[in-house]
Amino acid sequence: MTDAAPADARLRRAQLGVVAVFFVHGLLFASWTAHIPHIKAHLNIDNGTLGFALLGMPVGSVTATALAAYLIPRTGSRVLVQVCLVGYCLSGPIIGLTGSVAGLFVALFVWGAFQGTLDIAMNTQAIAVERARRRPLMNGMHACWSIGAFAGAGIGTLGVVLGVSLSEQLLVIGIPALIGAGLLTTKMLLDSAQADDTHDAEPKQRRISAAMLLLAAIAFAAMLCEGAAADWSSLYLRESLGAGPGVAGLGYTAFAFAMVVVRLFGNRLLARYPAQRLLPALAGMSTVGFGVALLVGTVPVALVGFFLLGLGLGAVVPSAFSAAGRLPQIHPGVGVAGVSGLGWAGFVFGPPAIGQLAGLTSLPVALGVVPVLTAFVTVACAHVGALRVEADVPGGRATV
Repeated sequence: MTDAAPADARLRRAQLGVVAVFFVHGLLFASWTAHIPHIKAHLNIDNGTLGFALLGMPVGSVTATALAAYLIPRTGSRVLVQVCLVGYCLSGPIIGLTGSVAGLFVALFVWGAFQGTLDIAMNTQAIAVERARRRPLMNGMHACWSIGAFAGAGIGTLGVVLGVSLSEQLLVIGIPALIGAGLLTTKMLLDSAQADDTHDAEPKQRRISAAMLLLAAIAFAAMLCEGAAADWSSLYLRESLGAGPGVAGLGYTAFAFAMVVVRLFGNRLLARYPAQRLLPALAGMSTVGFGVALLVGTVPVALVGFFLLGLGLGAVVPSAFSAAGRLPQIHPGVGVAGVSGLGWAGFVFGPPAIGQLAGLTSLPVALGVVPVLTAFVTVACAHVGALRVEADVPGGRATV
């Protein structure tokens, strides 16, 4: 009994370190977006050229998944979080100093690589804490990321209004964030797989399984829908439904707010209801809600549809990451890297595909892909073994 309190305090400190890194990740990621028009004007480029340069960040993030899958089993997530946190906070200001399209692409690629590797490492560390505390925690971690992103977007907007440059802003935010979060990362845990391997006779293999591929497909579908909401909601409301400029931006706001809500309460919900029941119920609700919104085609119903879409998808990706980290015979970092890599591919490449389909048909028809994908998420989450009852206990094993 005397050891219980110190052990619990140690786990709480480790959890606080993960929360801080998730918050910082979202904070820096969102804080630079308000400066994109200024960067475009500074380089004197058109939208097409800017679009090419902006691909540097997601390409860097997706490319980094392979590196993360290689490094995490060898270094552990704690070390990788600390290294990538330094790189992420210090490489961002370079973006604002670039003077060419090629320079901007390379700077975004490097920042995106640190960003993507940190994303995988911090999710792997979150799994270690989740297993040690034997309770669902991943949705709360992702809620902290979303809160950080909201704060970052507001800071970025304020920076533009005050005439603060991107480099100055990222330094002012990044240095204190690095010091604060960096100190907290010293309390992080060894990965659960590393601890297990010191006791288990059979070490974990680093291989791809059918369960991991299915979880990756779920993440791909969910994040494609998230990317579609981010990139096309305002245009759909503005041009297809005739909403005013102020109202058009509320589509993604409703979606993002719903995701924060479901992630804040996701840990409690998953502790009470099995994931293989809760996730299909939420995803099924979003399928019906968003599908009806597209058929009705009015602004108020569309806003409700985007809100329901956020509620339906908010818990999917965190739960998929958590399940990937519990797959048998696969290192948690490798599982998270595989699921995260395909998920980010959906987020990056899905919206342009919807744009191409919209060019051939119409935007409302192209957005019909979204309820189809949420229907897939509904069915897949109900049947994938990694989300069944055995996987709902964080300290337990997922079934294949």
